[in-house]
Amino acid sequence: MNSISVRVADWQKDNADLRRIREKVFIAEQAVPPELEWDTEDAQAVHFLAYEGDYAIGTARLLPDGQIGRVSVLKDWRGLNVGDALLAAVIAEAERRGLHEQRLSAQVQATPFYERHGFRILSEEYLDAGIPHVDMLRQQSS
Repeated sequence: MNSISVRVADWQKDNADLRRIREKVFIAEQAVPPELEWDTEDAQAVHFLAYEGDYAIGTARLLPDGQIGRVSVLKDWRGLNVGDALLAAVIAEAERRGLHEQRLSAQVQATPFYERHGFRILSEEYLDAGIPHVDMLRQQSS
C-alpha cells in the first residue's frame, strides 16, 4: 500500500471523485436517498480528498461554521487509517481558519473513531436518513 495523502479539494474540479466516493459509501452502501446526500452546502464547503497514490479513496467536508460532514472512505480502504488522516486534515484546516470548535453528526457506530480525535457526544441518539446518529463537539485545547 502506498502512503495516504490528503489535500483540500475543489468542488468544481474534483467533483467526479467527490461524488464517486460519496455515492458508493452513502447512497449505494448505506441507502441514503440521493436528495438527502446532495445539498446546497456543498458549494460553500471546503472539501477534502484522501488518496492512495493518485487514486481518491476518501472524502470529507468542512462548512464555514465548523460543521464537519460527509466523512467517507471506500470500503477496501477502511481500517487503514485513511479516516484518521482525513479527519486530522479537516481539524487542522478548521483551526487554521479560526474555527476553534468543530461539530459533527456522527453515526453511532463511528463515535469511538471521533472520540479518539477529541470529540465528545452532546446529544441523545436520533435517526438521520434512517441511520442512528449523535451530535458531537470538539473544542481546540488552549
